[in-house]
Amino acid sequence: MHALVTGGAGFIGSTLVDRLLAEGWTVDVVDDLSTGSLANLADARANPSHDFSFHRIDIRSEALCELIEHRQPEVVFHLAAQADVRVSVARPAFDAEVNIVGTLNVLEGARAAGTRKVVFAASGGTLYGETDKLPLRESAEQRPLSPYGVSKKAAIDYLVAYRALHGIESTALALANIYGPRQDPHGEAGVVAIFAGQLLKGEQCKIFGDGQQTRDFVYVDDVVDAFSRAATRGDGLLINIGTGTETSVNQLYSTMASLAGVETPPRYEPARPGELRRSALDPGRAGVQLGWKPWTALDEGAGAVLRWFRDRSLG
Repeated sequence: MHALVTGGAGFIGSTLVDRLLAEGWTVDVVDDLSTGSLANLADARANPSHDFSFHRIDIRSEALCELIEHRQPEVVFHLAAQADVRVSVARPAFDAEVNIVGTLNVLEGARAAGTRKVVFAASGGTLYGETDKLPLRESAEQRPLSPYGVSKKAAIDYLVAYRALHGIESTALALANIYGPRQDPHGEAGVVAIFAGQLLKGEQCKIFGDGQQTRDFVYVDDVVDAFSRAATRGDGLLINIGTGTETSVNQLYSTMASLAGVETPPRYEPARPGELRRSALDPGRAGVQLGWKPWTALDEGAGAVLRWFRDRSLG
């Protein structure tokens, strides 16, 4: 099997690349390295038995279409994105260029290449918007409240259109809040990585808002398992990938501080615009269609993140 992974040098993408290579896939990675890192692909690049190629390309470029047509992957895993809600609010046109035009380049390349399927990384919480009916099912109304959520919804609409027009199968995975090793603790990153970096440096952690906002935290290895399964299952569907459990930021901090042996309380700062108050995704459809379920408990996963950051600092 031959796959092309956009955003393959990122935290989730590189973990998926390692999984695919371990399963014997031929893998092409596309990444412009604006947020990804070649260090995340060190294992993939170092192993001579891996059939692996890296291409530094911006997904907004038509060069992406040409590469896909030339390489003719059976499956494209499309993870590259502008993923910062705050950036989307400040620069909505840029967000649309990356997330909508970039997706169109993927689909046009897939059409020209005869690619069988595109597996798309959608955004769970931002796609559905604010609601009190949690955990959310895929049948919930989609009411994104940020340009980022709007661009992800538009990309899903294009997947549906290309399936109808050109027969390209697709599965959109609506991802909850993913965390795990390799996540960047700087800039726009998951709160687990940010807390891990600050706790291990002895810095006081910042919580935006009152800390009662909730998220559905799902471990990266569990998410990558869903992507792998979606290569051959779930055609034409939007599928939630989450735990179905709400965890408040305060609860997360308490868990991680305890694991790190830190007793210092966090510092609270004003809430950030455009962010959801509550989020949790019902993974029932994933169980039926992909045979998938999350298996990593939050304390286990958070402990793995802390160990990874600690090992990096010691190395």
